[in-house]
Amino acid sequence: MPSPVRHPERHLVSRIGWLRAAVLGANDGIVSTASLIVGVASASAAPRDILLAGTAGLVAGAMSMAAGEYVSVSSQSDTERADTERERRELAEQPEEEARELAGIYEARGLEPALAAEVARQLMARDALGAHLRDELGMAEETAARPIQAALTSAATFAVGAALPLAAASFAPTTLLVPAVSIASLLFLAFLGAIGARAGGADVLKATARVAFWGALAMAATAVIGALFGTQAT
Repeated sequence: MPSPVRHPERHLVSRIGWLRAAVLGANDGIVSTASLIVGVASASAAPRDILLAGTAGLVAGAMSMAAGEYVSVSSQSDTERADTERERRELAEQPEEEARELAGIYEARGLEPALAAEVARQLMARDALGAHLRDELGMAEETAARPIQAALTSAATFAVGAALPLAAASFAPTTLLVPAVSIASLLFLAFLGAIGARAGGADVLKATARVAFWGALAMAATAVIGALFGTQAT
């Protein structure tokens, strides 16, 4: 009997772990650094002070993103590990009850009771823990929490994103620094939104408009604050 032909498929769910951290890091890097530069520049600060503030924001933001992602994803990983251990213990102590629970899940999805019980029996005979983690708790290898990967990805992408408005500020004339950084950052955000949408299979136009809107709002807010403080200082 010929072996069944396997149809290779590439599902986007496998990208969730690193894609979320990458998009969040780069987006935050652009928005926070651009807003910081625009705010300081609007206060009529010297070019050297503007670049210093932007560089400090890049370093501090990258470290903050790494720490925040690591702590957050580590908490998720701890929860997943605790659930796994609890499920392993329940399978060892009450396997029949766990089999009925799994059969009930399949029955609720539309299988006949006898078929649901048989599916549960066969799956548990092969990998009881995996079947319960997947179908009872919704846990899968593709979406498992990876704290170190998330932390490194967030820090690296934040630094790359923050470097873009910082580079625009370095090359822009002093008199045009605010509009130059603002326009360049909005273009960077729009490009990032399109890349993230394509990688995640989402609507490109919606994602682009979303990140550009919030980036523009953040820069406008810091520009107003910077201008107010600059006026009071003078």
